[in-house]
Amino acid sequence: MKLSTFISVLGLLLTLGFVAYLDSPYSFMNINYSYSADQPVIAQPASIQPAEEEPELVEKLEKIEKVDGYIVETYQEYEIYKDPNGNVTEEIPTSKMETLKYWDQSEYSPSVFE
Repeated sequence: MKLSTFISVLGLLLTLGFVAYLDSPYSFMNINYSYSADQPVIAQPASIQPAEEEPELVEKLEKIEKVDGYIVETYQEYEIYKDPNGNVTEEIPTSKMETLKYWDQSEYSPSVFE
């Protein structure tokens, strides 16, 4: 019993050691890649200018309806353009509309749930 346990543990350790070797930069699989820690990485910063007239997307509540015991809220998405001072210059509705439907609990009295 002890010999089979020892062989199993030894086999597991050898397998883990071989997998660690294959994962290392010194294995035969990674021989074509150069790893050097003594040279700094040269990277150029990206010079991206932010767009000046980029709209802000905002969803506004358009209407609230009660349908079959549910409250249905409809939201419309708008593109909002602002001037450099932060004042809204233009609001353009987009084609994106979303609805939120949830159960209307105001129709039921609290005594039903007690």
